[in-house]
Amino acid sequence: MPIIQRDFVVLVDEHGCDLLNTYGQLSTMEKMEVHRRGLLHRAVSVFVFNHREELLLQKRAASKYHSPQKWSNTCCTHPSPGEIPVAAAQRRLGEEMGLSIQLTEVFTFSYQVGVGNGLIENEFDHVFFGFSKQNPKPNSDEVSDWKWIAMEDLKEQLTRNPEEYSPWLRQCFGKVIKHKS
Repeated sequence: MPIIQRDFVVLVDEHGCDLLNTYGQLSTMEKMEVHRRGLLHRAVSVFVFNHREELLLQKRAASKYHSPQKWSNTCCTHPSPGEIPVAAAQRRLGEEMGLSIQLTEVFTFSYQVGVGNGLIENEFDHVFFGFSKQNPKPNSDEVSDWKWIAMEDLKEQLTRNPEEYSPWLRQCFGKVIKHKS
């Protein structure tokens, strides 16, 4: 079993294929350095829905190193070297929201956007959908608030108050709606 380094991310090409270094080993880099340099890396985003087709949003904690206090999708993270995307998504859903549910990868997309503090998210993002009948039990170190929201209400909010939402949620919302239909 590979050693998992949680502070490192996997660098990828524009197709989401792992990059290899000159020794043929997986190309990884410390997470903050990747964000300072804006290098393309693997990420996961999770969208959990309930029986009313509402999406579970979280408000990022004030202590987050970027995009603090922004409303965002249910959770997101970077797979560690040696960790497959679905395992990273399930791990982070438990760590942030206290949920353990089945997740299905629905699509991938790439985006690049400044997120403040001189940091750039440049991600090849694996997007997962899940379903829950339970309310979350969020980790207050990660999440300051949460809510279930109808997709039409979120669409309106993203148009009226985009600054209240994470840039990656704004970037992928149209794709989420398309795949949710």
